[in-house]
Amino acid sequence: MKKGVNLFTALLLFSAIICAQTIENIDYISDFNDGLAAIKKNNQWAFINKEGDIVIDFRNDLVTTKFNDGDFPIFYNERCLIKKEHEGISYFGYIDTYGKTVIESQYLNAYNFNNDEAIVLVLIKQEIGENEALGKNIVYYRYYEAVIDINGHVKVYLTPKGFNVVLDKQHLRTPPKITSRRILDNLYAILNDNKKWTIQTIKDLPIYK
Repeated sequence: MKKGVNLFTALLLFSAIICAQTIENIDYISDFNDGLAAIKKNNQWAFINKEGDIVIDFRNDLVTTKFNDGDFPIFYNERCLIKKEHEGISYFGYIDTYGKTVIESQYLNAYNFNNDEAIVLVLIKQEIGENEALGKNIVYYRYYEAVIDINGHVKVYLTPKGFNVVLDKQHLRTPPKITSRRILDNLYAILNDNKKWTIQTIKDLPIYK
């Protein structure tokens, strides 16, 4: 009798595993990249592996990228873009293939990784003094287009002068655009103030502000 009970329990567990691997009512399925494919259901995204198992559960903070065959989140260099909002302003970061946040959502905009590098908008807070009447420090913010590695470390700043920005949802309704472009390894095209392009190699750019 005990063996019969054990067999029945094993059959139940096996059935549960088979059922758990069946994913239904999916709205969109992307191609595989970095061994994972994005799936969409009820306006949320998840990732499956090549065995059809969900390895990153459905969530609403994944950032989609526009491709010829649709818009979907994607992994490059085992990094996928995420987005979080704070006081109405979007900040971007990255998760790894386990769904763990490895680069906190801190950038005003960000691109997918390419050959272990990504262009992001690094936000810097600067204090310029104190308003004695209000008893508050006077601060302003600037952002810089920068190249980061897969751990979030800045390799170079593409726009050393930076750009002023007002951190208010009325002024920053959409993320600022990234204007720099990667042409080849270590070669970038940077749009200057005259709307003309400058082509520079990484070795000619500052590694800090």
